[in-house]
Amino acid sequence: MHIIVCVKQVPDAKDVRLDPVTNTLAREGVDSIMNPYDRHALEEAVAIKEQQGGTVTVITMGPPQAEAVLREAIACGADDGVLISDRAFAGADTWATSYTLANAVKTLGAFDLILCGKQAIDGDTAQVGPGLAYRLQVPFATCIQKTRKVSSASIEVERMMDDGFDVLRLPLPALMTVVKDINEPRVASLKGKMKAKKAEIRKFSAADIGADPQCIGLAGSPTQVVRVFSPEARGDRKIFSGSVEEQVDQLVECLKAYL
Repeated sequence: MHIIVCVKQVPDAKDVRLDPVTNTLAREGVDSIMNPYDRHALEEAVAIKEQQGGTVTVITMGPPQAEAVLREAIACGADDGVLISDRAFAGADTWATSYTLANAVKTLGAFDLILCGKQAIDGDTAQVGPGLAYRLQVPFATCIQKTRKVSSASIEVERMMDDGFDVLRLPLPALMTVVKDINEPRVASLKGKMKAKKAEIRKFSAADIGADPQCIGLAGSPTQVVRVFSPEARGDRKIFSGSVEEQVDQLVECLKAYL
């Protein structure tokens, strides 16, 4: 079984801040990490490989330094890493990103399953996974919280819903996005880290994947972010401290002024 995992290098959420001049995310001096949801997708892929056999290929689209998350993935059990990197990809929205990833997947060849995190913490759109499935014309399911059964022909999963979960069976090849409830990502072993350090990371440019220049980067992005800003604080804010009972008493006293 060949499983492909899509991962993304994102700014560490605890260090994210806005540049007051450009009104964009300030990335200088901000640590980058593997998107947390993608960690769970990787763990699920490795677990399925251990159960069914096969290989796990991890792909990411980004600048050269994004190679770090591929080596991290290999350290945690992936077999191969592919970096999709080209200046022409800069400024891509989710539409152009899914196009680029789809071309890369087609370049890799046959696959049985693609796993993605539910969403990336820097964009929070949750659009790339479904967009990739659409472009590859494979069935997909989102917000998967549990893998029940896997065979060479299908996969049975639980999809998280507001009032419980749905049980779905998808014919393979297919794509699914996962939530954090699905597993607990493993910590890389020393052996895994040594393997990752020596691993050869394959690199794909726009030409390597046969990408149309009008479909990638800014040129291929029908949506563009014009401005990012922090919302202004509204109204007075109070922080209550103490025990629950004490905080309730403080809240009651505060609300009396409005009665």
